[in-house]
Amino acid sequence: MPGPSGPRGLCKGEVQEGVMSGNEAAATEELKDALPTEVRISPGMNRLTELNRRALENPSEFWEPYADELHWEEREGPLFTKTADPPYGSWFKGWKTNLCYNCVDRWMTTERRNKVAFYWEGEPGEKRTISYHDLYREVNLLASAMKELGVREGDRVAIYLPMIPEAIFAMLATVRLGAIHSVVFGGFTAQALADRMNDSKQRLLITADGGFRAGKIVELKKIADQALLQAPTIEKAIVVKRTGQPVEMKPGRDFWYHDLIAKAKPYVAPEWVDGTHPSFILYTSGTTGKPKGAVHSTGGYMLWLYYTMQAVFDVNDQDVYWCTADIGWVTGHSYIVFGPLLRGATTFFYEGAPQIPTWDRWWSLIERYGVSILYTSPTAIRSFIKQGEALLEKHDLTSLRLLGTVGEPINGEAWHWYNKHIGRGRCTIVDTWWQTETGGILITPQPGTVDIPLKPGSATFPVPGVDAAVVNDEGHEVPRGEKGYIVIRNPWPGQFMTLWGDPNRYKSVYFSRFPGFYYPADFCIRDSDGYFWLLGRADEVMKISGHRLATTELENILIMHPAVAESAVIGKKDEVKGEVPIACVILKPGHTPSPELAKELLDHVRNNLGPFGVPAQIYFVEKVPKTRSAKIMRRLIRDVVEERPLGDMTTLEDETSVEEARRAYEEFKKDIARAKG
Repeated sequence: MPGPSGPRGLCKGEVQEGVMSGNEAAATEELKDALPTEVRISPGMNRLTELNRRALENPSEFWEPYADELHWEEREGPLFTKTADPPYGSWFKGWKTNLCYNCVDRWMTTERRNKVAFYWEGEPGEKRTISYHDLYREVNLLASAMKELGVREGDRVAIYLPMIPEAIFAMLATVRLGAIHSVVFGGFTAQALADRMNDSKQRLLITADGGFRAGKIVELKKIADQALLQAPTIEKAIVVKRTGQPVEMKPGRDFWYHDLIAKAKPYVAPEWVDGTHPSFILYTSGTTGKPKGAVHSTGGYMLWLYYTMQAVFDVNDQDVYWCTADIGWVTGHSYIVFGPLLRGATTFFYEGAPQIPTWDRWWSLIERYGVSILYTSPTAIRSFIKQGEALLEKHDLTSLRLLGTVGEPINGEAWHWYNKHIGRGRCTIVDTWWQTETGGILITPQPGTVDIPLKPGSATFPVPGVDAAVVNDEGHEVPRGEKGYIVIRNPWPGQFMTLWGDPNRYKSVYFSRFPGFYYPADFCIRDSDGYFWLLGRADEVMKISGHRLATTELENILIMHPAVAESAVIGKKDEVKGEVPIACVILKPGHTPSPELAKELLDHVRNNLGPFGVPAQIYFVEKVPKTRSAKIMRRLIRDVVEERPLGDMTTLEDETSVEEARRAYEEFKKDIARAKG
């Protein structure tokens, strides 16, 4: 299957002489020339510039060859149309297609029919191998069962499942029927599930008796039953038997998955929907407030994943690809389910936690299944750094050829560790930047298209069609090397269409700050060579005595110290300076908290960043509060430090981490009291 045109680049995990070595470079006040002249004019960079120019000047002409490689039942009207209102563009309006058909059916008359679509392993160790034909059969059976329960085009379907194959079957069966799925991560509370089901008035829930996570059973059906007491629009529930534990089944409402499948028809014709038809709603909570239901299209979303899966991951028929995300998050939607299937790839996915039964579970899985592409988060990498290399070195990882990161900017130390110990210095590395709202990757190395030099910690350059810029508070583009807000100045195919039931919030949150531009609310620097350095959330920027400092910049400086495994920084209000940094620090094994180490860390920041960025306080903690997608919840740390009531915690991975921060703060207050006494 043809991919993005151009040479297949390598972008090996080697840092050329003179190249900046991580986000620590971005933490300086100015980014000076970092590359020798011959790198600045590399053919790959010129090639990428030319592709972006073509995609921006004539989107329809640029994207049509890639659209031709997908199936469209009908084509009526232009591929792209500019619009006066956000998102300022419409893709494939009047074109009829089906996302499930393109992922599954179109392979049934090709040699991929019998190719492995998914390898799966459960946390307790069960294994399943699912070919594309197996997938076709399972999806049709479930679609038939759902249709018998009354699901029709446009209906909303809630999916609340662990990381099991049935979760993927459910997503595909839903879009096959033209219905709209809303996947809710299997760790959310009953209230969080109910809120999401009520917001979009969902009719059907697909759940399980339970799931396995970190050595425990998560009682999903019990949680779902509590949520259903508050969700009157849910008419039926399908329950997958995963753990075998006893659950309550309400007659007339609850149906066992296996019973329905046993009576289902083997084929359901796909519903041909418009390119602008919603494919799914995915709720994102952001930093505060009510969860927002991001609505993605069918045609534009499908094209964006088809293109980026090849351009970024350079996937081929020999690859075994593993994205370690959960399907409850957009990374799982785009780069576990739809993206790989649109490319006919073989994907591995895993149900459980990386430390079960021991911290080398991932490495044994890579070795066993011959994984060649690994896509994971910097948080996961730092967790493995904390464990050391002894377990890692017991496994053969030579099958790996490409490594990716997602979810947050990767600090330089984590990038180099990933390159050295996982990639063994010979793998392609792609640091990707994107969001739930963008649908797919926007800024990244693109080895499937071009070969460019890497700068560890930089996501490098935009994907063709993404007109990214860094602007100041007035919306004017800032000079190279100055910090600002990243914006996207044009629509792209994968962009989400609206927020479910709340178009005014859609406009105000994403398009009002800089009229005409999409505002992702991330802080960024573009260096002298045009490379983009994402610095984290713009609402997590501290203003210290007139200096603007992103929390991630200071975190990366702290992580550079050999004793530090991870850090989380927040800004605390200060009458004199406006704000002062407060740092929570997790130490590597073999290091213990002490006043001497705290002073050493403060000196380390002073020497590597400057006196203005030195934390007012350092807390040594065992963990920091994170969302279930591994993002640090700095808001909760700030609530603890400033002694405010804790806000929304529905997306928190481990509530004990908040208590850890609170205990550290209480101990700090006691230390101060003793010092005064």
